[in-house]
Amino acid sequence: MPKARKHKRKTPITTVEASARPGTRGSSNPIATRALIRRFHVLIKRRAQLEKAIEAGDGLENARKGLADVDDEIEEVGGLSAYQRMSTIGQGSDRGGGSEKVLIEWLKELGLASASLKKHTTLRLLEVGALKPDNYASCTAWIQNTPIDLRSNHPAIVEQDFLLMSEAEHREKWDIISLSLVLNFVPDAKDRGRMLRLAHTMLRPDGLLFIALPLPCILNSRYLTPEHFAGLLQIIGLSMIKSRWKEGGKMAYWLLRKTPGKSHTTDPAAYESKKVLRPGKRNNFVILL
Repeated sequence: MPKARKHKRKTPITTVEASARPGTRGSSNPIATRALIRRFHVLIKRRAQLEKAIEAGDGLENARKGLADVDDEIEEVGGLSAYQRMSTIGQGSDRGGGSEKVLIEWLKELGLASASLKKHTTLRLLEVGALKPDNYASCTAWIQNTPIDLRSNHPAIVEQDFLLMSEAEHREKWDIISLSLVLNFVPDAKDRGRMLRLAHTMLRPDGLLFIALPLPCILNSRYLTPEHFAGLLQIIGLSMIKSRWKEGGKMAYWLLRKTPGKSHTTDPAAYESKKVLRPGKRNNFVILL
């Protein structure tokens, strides 16, 4: 009788070398870091789909089992804390720093830093999805930053779901809102659109919205192109004043200004459901209103 095979437990992809642990100089392997982040995004999206199926009463037994399996895998790969750790590693100085450097550079180019310093005032910034509390520590003379995240990993970061913030309480309260690697983390396409609308409401007149996304979200999506994204932003009432990405790069950045009225040149219905804009083997990232 053949011997039973022994199943060796796989090492979780969140296992990090000593060089990746807090207090050490190096970062973990970039490939492992990106693999974890991508897998976590897939799991969160799948979890949202299964929760909707359960709410609708569709295939309850299978949906509940699937949800339990997804939760087990999320736990196995380290949960949200592992995602935060890997994302923080990705912001290390040996990887070119975080996206806050781009925003600070653009704000200085617009003369906002010098104007605030001259008037002895500060710009109120809401940093959504903050992984570190001190991203804007070098700008405290002209930026008053409020960092928030779904799960705070530091006492100085407010634990808050942006989508649950009071629209009335925060209406026209903020000079700047940063959504850096946030929209792509939201599992539901409609919630991504709702997040942009909420940001528009919360910005002061002429306020600025900073967005950072992985470049494939706009250059390799079936449903979203740079032109389509620009049209969607205009519908919401956001005009593009700066953008940056390069072919073959990893990230795309936008700086948008809140405009007095929403654009009426484009039919909003074009952004309310998925429409294939580029066929072929591509990702499914989309933002819907």
